[in-house]
Amino acid sequence: MRIDIMTLFPETLGDVLSESILGRAQERGFIRIDTHQIRDYTANKQNQVDDYPYGGGRGAVMTADPLYRCWEAICDEAAGPVHTIYMSPCGHTFTQADAIRLSKMDNLILVCGHYEGIDQRFIDECVDEEISLGDFVLTGGEIAAMAVTDAVCRMVPGVLADPECFEDESHYSGLLEYPQYSRPAVWHGREVPEILRSGDHAKVARWRRKQALRRTRARRPDMFSKITFETKQEKKLLAELEAEGWEPAP
Repeated sequence: MRIDIMTLFPETLGDVLSESILGRAQERGFIRIDTHQIRDYTANKQNQVDDYPYGGGRGAVMTADPLYRCWEAICDEAAGPVHTIYMSPCGHTFTQADAIRLSKMDNLILVCGHYEGIDQRFIDECVDEEISLGDFVLTGGEIAAMAVTDAVCRMVPGVLADPECFEDESHYSGLLEYPQYSRPAVWHGREVPEILRSGDHAKVARWRRKQALRRTRARRPDMFSKITFETKQEKKLLAELEAEGWEPAP
């Protein structure tokens, strides 16, 4: 997979996207992440990328032409079709399902806006979808682009050691993740649940499932309402939790 990020501040992205898991994945050839300075594609000596908005108003708008030139150069390099995403507070809220969907694409372009936004004509001509991190506004699209890149890349086969690394995580299966514990067994008087030290993998798996259901119901009832309990085992688990009173998970 290749991800190209169009930005006015490529230096803010390098360290985050070249370290740890993503850095190793790039070294091994599973993913490629490139940043592109939009100012390099201006047609004026001042490298100006913004101008006053038609209709008046405060601030400036990123102009269409430098964005298009940058986008076109990336498309010319790409081996195959590209999918272009504009990081925008007007977009749909990014979810784990989006991360999984996008990880199956070969070429992504993420466009980072600034100022009061970008010329709508570039969006209409080049952008396939708009994505937001949530109902808030950031100074620019770089933080959102890094978050999307990280979430998408870790779903690419080979980036993580094993699918189990993400299959039990929050949101992947529609649940929040169960509580996690490490050594020592007792810390500040707080003890690791005995079942996790039992060595019985079946009981541990069942406990974790119950805790994930408890946590999701307590913290994200909107997610819990979408869960379907179809198997006998799941229905039995639900009955047990109902009988126990659904004490909140930690």
